Amino acid sequence: MALAMQKRNNVRLPPEVNRILYVRNLPYKITSDEMYDIFGKYGAIRQIRVGNTPETKGTAFVVYEDIWDAKNACDHLSGFNVCNRYLIVLYYQASKAFKQQDLNAKAEELEKMKTKYNINSEDLRK
Repeated sequence: MALAMQKRNNVRLPPEVNRILYVRNLPYKITSDEMYDIFGKYGAIRQIRVGNTPETKGTAFVVYEDIWDAKNACDHLSGFNVCNRYLIVLYYQASKAFKQQDLNAKAEELEKMKTKYNINSEDLRK
């Protein structure tokens, strides 16, 4: 056991690895308890959030207590078959998650500026 802990301390993880996993392609009727059964085998879980709106059904976020447990779960459960669906397990990346929201906000801000200064798209093409 001490050798395993020493090995963990000497290994550098890639920057995208973190404690939060984003899971896609889940069966729509999966429960949080079933998620705990599947993901709990790889370590202590802090939180599981299963999507319940039409846009988020079939997805979940799994937050582990330890980054190594998250890495182990991601490595073993990516492609795992649950109710004839193969799970897609990724590391959550906040920068990618909010990129689209940022683009929408910037486009909205640009339109407000065009309106404020009375600029049309046709004026810009000339």
